[in-house]
Formats: sequence, C-alpha cells, structure tokens
Amino acid sequence: MRKRNWLTIALALIALVALSGCNLFSLMTAQRSEPQTEKVATPTPASVSETDSGPTSLPDQAGVLAALQDALETIYTAVNPSVVSIRVTLQSSGGMILPFSEDMQTPSEEGAGSGFVWDTEGHIVTNYHVIENATRIVVQFSDSTTAAASVIGSDPDSDLAVLKVEAPEAELRPVRLAQAEARVGQLAVAIGNPFGLENTMTVGFVSAIGRSLAVGETLGSQYSIPDIIQTDAPINPGNSGGVLVNEQGEVIGVTTAIVSPVQASVGIGFAIPATIVQRVVPVLIEKGAYAHPWIGISGTSLTAEIATAMDLPAEQRGALVMEVIAGGPADKAGLQGSTRQVTIGGTQVAVGGDVIIAFDGVPIHSFDELVSVLSAQTRPGQTVTLTVLRDGAERDIRLTLQERPKS
Repeated sequence: MRKRNWLTIALALIALVALSGCNLFSLMTAQRSEPQTEKVATPTPASVSETDSGPTSLPDQAGVLAALQDALETIYTAVNPSVVSIRVTLQSSGGMILPFSEDMQTPSEEGAGSGFVWDTEGHIVTNYHVIENATRIVVQFSDSTTAAASVIGSDPDSDLAVLKVEAPEAELRPVRLAQAEARVGQLAVAIGNPFGLENTMTVGFVSAIGRSLAVGETLGSQYSIPDIIQTDAPINPGNSGGVLVNEQGEVIGVTTAIVSPVQASVGIGFAIPATIVQRVVPVLIEKGAYAHPWIGISGTSLTAEIATAMDLPAEQRGALVMEVIAGGPADKAGLQGSTRQVTIGGTQVAVGGDVIIAFDGVPIHSFDELVSVLSAQTRPGQTVTLTVLRDGAERDIRLTLQERPKS
C-alpha cells in the first residue's frame, strides 16, 4: 500500500466543515463554475496561521477533495481482496433472525455475512453468529471465485469463528491487524457485504471505544464482550464478520452488530477490537475453542446513588458484586454478594455486596472495567488479588480463576 500524508486527510475533513456556506457538491463543482482568471489571495485570520515558519494557507478545495478520494481508493484497493462474502445453509429452526438483529435468515433458511483472510494457510475469520447452525458454508472472494469452507474453531462468547478453505495462494491475501488501539475521531472504513452486495465500502469515524456488548441469549451466553468499538460508518445486515480498518488499511475491528429500530444502519455500529481478535483467533486455529477466565459473579457499576445507599462516599466507584455463583471462584474465595434491595429512581436495586476497587493493583472504576481487565490480562488457573470494600473497610482477597462455564 502506498504511503500517504494522512495529515492531508485531516485537513480535508476540517476544511469541508470549516468552509462557510459550502457543501460537498459545491466543492466538487466550484472549479468548473469559477472563471479561470488569476486571483490574488488576501490573507485573513480564517485562512492564514502565523507560525515561526511563516504564514500557512489551507489547501485549495479541489486538492483537498482529491487527496481524500485518493486515500480512500488506496485503502479499498489494498483491503478489499482480503474480504470475503460468506453464504451459509442453516439448520432449520423456524427462526427468522440471527443474533444482534444483524444478519437475517430467509424463508429458505439461508444466511449471508462477511469474513476476511487471516493467513495463507486458508484460514478465514468471521463472526460466530454468521455460521451458527450452518450445515454448508461457501466463501466467495472479491473476484467471485468460490470455495467450500469448514469450521475449525468457534467461540460464542467473543462471537468469533475460524473457517478453513482450500484456495489458490493468489486468493489468500491476509489482512494486517492494527497494533495501536482505536481512537475516538479516527477514520473508520468498513468493507463487507451488506444485504449481499459484495465488495461494499462505507466510511465514517470511530464514535466511541470501551463499549460493552452483551452476547445475549441468542448465542446461548450470558456474558458480554468488552472494549467494543462504536462507529458511525454505515453497517448493515451482511456486514457481520467483515472488517473495520484505519487510515493505514489496518484492521482495528470486526464489524459485528448494530443498534437500529429498522434493522438497517442508523449510524450506531459495533466492532470487536483487534486486540481480542489477535488473542482469540490463534487459539481457535490451534485448539478449536477458547477458554475464558471466570470469577463467578454478576454485578453492576457502583454509581453515586448506589454508593450513597450503601453509606459510601458518593464519589466512590468500583464494581458492585450483586450475586456470587455457588461453587465458583468467588464463592470459594469468600466474596459476598448483595444482601438487600433499595429503590433508586423507581427501580429496585440490589446493594450491600462487596465493591471491587482494584484487580491485581489495577484500579477498577466500573463493572465494564473489571470485565476488560479480566479478559485482557488473565487466564484460567491464574491466581489474582481483588481489593474490595466490605462494610466500608478495604481488604484484599486472593482468588484462583477458573474456565468460564459453557452455559
């Protein structure tokens, strides 16, 4: 992929917003409509910035737009050959919707989604919910070449699966995973197969990071995926399992879910971060399954209202233990769940349990943070130290993590 001056892209976007009275169409037509006469620009505070190296003018409109278009074309050319369309024949269940209200089954019990090439050995990564209950899977590459695929590993709790195909090496163009974490405001480009329309690219930004996505009962799990990326790049049914890439064409996430009242994009889409993909996929290739660490609790984030109800300072934050699972690691270590209920905002809320405020010395401010640290930094069998508040007093509790139960 050719190198680009990505600062130009940032300037392009800033210029498109800052130019008063202009829209994208007028920018594209301005150069045609203006008389081709020589003009002398008059410096103004809006167009000139005084620096140590002298005044610097914003780039002209046509040049800005051309640079942005060129950059997006480069990303598409580099990444699209790595993205595949996945079509599945599903075990009959009588249902009409796949998980997350994302990819819809047709009455003939067929489904569609996206995926991407992981390596030159024929491994393809997609969402678990794309291939769940599949009896036949066909992968179609960007040049319309097809290959039968088999599932060699899957993990419902991270909504990831790995397929294997026999395909010519020329078809197997692996993606590059981003090494840096996604940032809010970063360019986000989604490539996939929305509504079966292969080789589709949409563009937006990273809207938020650190979201928590409930896997939900539809995948037979009661857990959540941490560190989810939110984007406004349009994602629709069929995008699941495709890629979300940055300005370098590196995968920052796997497009997975949307929030929408109409089962189509309304600008709120979610992607599994590359950090989780990098952690889970190699294990799925090697072992076929992934063992998640498990504490054995359910809970919520400690808010000011809950803290006050527990006679704690209103500013106190942490992960409130609401329930301790019998026989689990927390139960064996002596953690305590909620003992009573109070009404907050007209809703009954369980309070009185231990509040986890640190995990192996790492401060914990919310239940989502606890799940994130547990996922990223531990493994089953590892012994950790939880710092908790119990009846307002701080104490350390040693706990040995177990493998998360499958149901």
